[in-house]
Amino acid sequence: MELTSEEQSQLDALLQRFRQHAKIQEMKRYIQHGSITTYEHVERVTKLCFLINRRWHLGADERALVIGAFMHDFYLYDWHENDKSHRLHGYHHPDTSCANAVAYFQIGEHIQQMIRSHMWPLTITKLPRSREAWILCLVDKYISTEETFAMRKRG
Repeated sequence: MELTSEEQSQLDALLQRFRQHAKIQEMKRYIQHGSITTYEHVERVTKLCFLINRRWHLGADERALVIGAFMHDFYLYDWHENDKSHRLHGYHHPDTSCANAVAYFQIGEHIQQMIRSHMWPLTITKLPRSREAWILCLVDKYISTEETFAMRKRG
């Protein structure tokens, strides 16, 4: 499934404020899965969240869904590096991403909850509590699996 040109324009309008920000651009320097950058990953997750919400008529708050999806991995480091602070990345990066999203974009509590819960069930106590959070959680797992096993860039 692909976005129509109108849908792509609507998605671009929702993300305009974020994409060109210097801190967001930093995500292009960090690897997420295989050789997919964190920026590429959040773009893919955001697009699929937007698309399935539209196509499947899920009724999620589109603005919150898009912003939460785009910010969900806004942690600004390469978790593959041998650094003690990255040891439990899967557990801790949602809080780091949320703190960055608040610091740079003053996002509200609803989107913060989406970001903090996107790694459920790994982060067992942070259950997704909204339609938007569930969509993000499930889409992130799908995209992450695809990137890890099917989309490794060849050098």
